[in-house]
Amino acid sequence: MMGNLGRIGPARIFVHAAVLLIVFLWLLPTLGIFVTALRERDQIVASGWWTAFAGSSRTTAARLDGPDKAKPEGANFVISGTLAVEGGGKIQSFGLRVQEPAAYKAGAPAALENGETLTINADGSYRYQKSGPFGADARAKRVYLTVATPPQFTFDNYRTVLGGEGIGQSFINSLTVTIPATVIPILIAAFAAYALAWMEFPGRAILIALVVGLIVVPLQMSLIPLLRIYNEIGQIFGVPSKTYPGIWMAHTAFGLPLAIYLLRNYISGLPKEIIESARVDGASDFDIFVRIILPLSFPALASFAIFQFLWVWNDLLIAMVFLGTDKDHLVLTAALNALLGSRGGNWEILTASAFVTIIIPLLVFFGLQRYLVRGLLAGSVKGG
Repeated sequence: MMGNLGRIGPARIFVHAAVLLIVFLWLLPTLGIFVTALRERDQIVASGWWTAFAGSSRTTAARLDGPDKAKPEGANFVISGTLAVEGGGKIQSFGLRVQEPAAYKAGAPAALENGETLTINADGSYRYQKSGPFGADARAKRVYLTVATPPQFTFDNYRTVLGGEGIGQSFINSLTVTIPATVIPILIAAFAAYALAWMEFPGRAILIALVVGLIVVPLQMSLIPLLRIYNEIGQIFGVPSKTYPGIWMAHTAFGLPLAIYLLRNYISGLPKEIIESARVDGASDFDIFVRIILPLSFPALASFAIFQFLWVWNDLLIAMVFLGTDKDHLVLTAALNALLGSRGGNWEILTASAFVTIIIPLLVFFGLQRYLVRGLLAGSVKGG
């Protein structure tokens, strides 16, 4: 064991430490958002999210019953009752001065002046005793309590976000945009990548150079021309401008260059012997693509699917341009942007909304990641 550790070089140790640091820095704010979204507004204001699991303590004031509630018990007079503690929790200590709210422990009798004894229990029940009658002009005694509140979590923030804020409909709209905008470019790019990798035709080198050049074209530069072309075509054929197919085509156009480039590089690296053997057996290009290329190219397809899904899901600019701000077509990022303006101080609502937006990308990433790891050796050929 020690010998294996000794053979690990400093570079490898540095890489492992850097990965762990990145994972920690990524998970920490995510955990903070998740915990904050499960807390009430008063708790968020009173303490940080890292204190949510340990509970909190606060000081509050209460007033005992007046002397008119006193009952004789032998030579003593007793006032008893139960203090209502707002927000729940258990009383840890109490005091008679605001400067000393923890002067006496809960459950233990506190000897006061003039032969008085006061006992306040953790559940709020109390017994105020005096060795003689209370004066007629005596006032109800005021006490200060130190209350320990256990960790409290609620799903009300999520109910508010998904129900009353219109985020639920925007969530569905984002799925309606993202899923087709991820599948369509993958299908088109897979066919194009196979053609550019294994099929001979005039102008193939020019098309490859064109694809590489389109990768570096800024989105903002091509967005307005694309929108104008789309609107002109829509006017010719009488198609409404603010529709889902329009934004699907826009995301497809912006994602295709990178998709074709990635898939073409991967497909061209597959063993040539497999392709030639299939052609010798009489398989057509379509059969080779469907039965051989697609199964072996799953790691590359999954890799691009992750990036395309995350990019489309987090997009705001294209959604605002091609779908507008109509509430029926508002995507999640646009809805949260509007919510940020109207709910700037409600951190519990904003954090719940933020966590709703990252749930689906997390599921997609971790769901496809295992296929990526498993498919790293896909396509390898064993010698016969």
